[in-house]
Amino acid sequence: MAKEVQNFSKYERARILGARALQISMDAPLLMKMEGEELENLNYDPLKIAQTELDSGVLPISVNRPLPEKRDEKLKELRVEELEEKEEKKEETEDKEEKAEEAEVVQEEKVQEVTDMKSDEEVEEEIEGEGTESLGGEADDSSSDE
Repeated sequence: MAKEVQNFSKYERARILGARALQISMDAPLLMKMEGEELENLNYDPLKIAQTELDSGVLPISVNRPLPEKRDEKLKELRVEELEEKEEKKEETEDKEEKAEEAEVVQEEKVQEVTDMKSDEEVEEEIEGEGTESLGGEADDSSSDE
């Protein structure tokens, strides 16, 4: 039964080699049968021995790579909720703008009414002023005649 050799990233490979070399340096048993001549060629270097074991596939180490869970439904729900919130905000701002415009129109109408009222009052004052002048003028004329 041949073991399946995994493809490790350079980071995973470095981590595995470091851990196994530490074990070997602390007198852990070798997982491969190596002759003395082969160990001499490797200079009894724990890192080189660990690399030989990893390359031969005898290390009982596997890497668990958890993949992200699929959350399509949740993402769709979130997107729909976000879109609804954006639409509500747009509607609220549009309503506020409409109310502000209506308030401006009402304010302008009130100002126009006030100015119209003032002009009517001014007209009345002018009418009253003309009436008193003519009366006063006649009284002045009659006194000057005497």
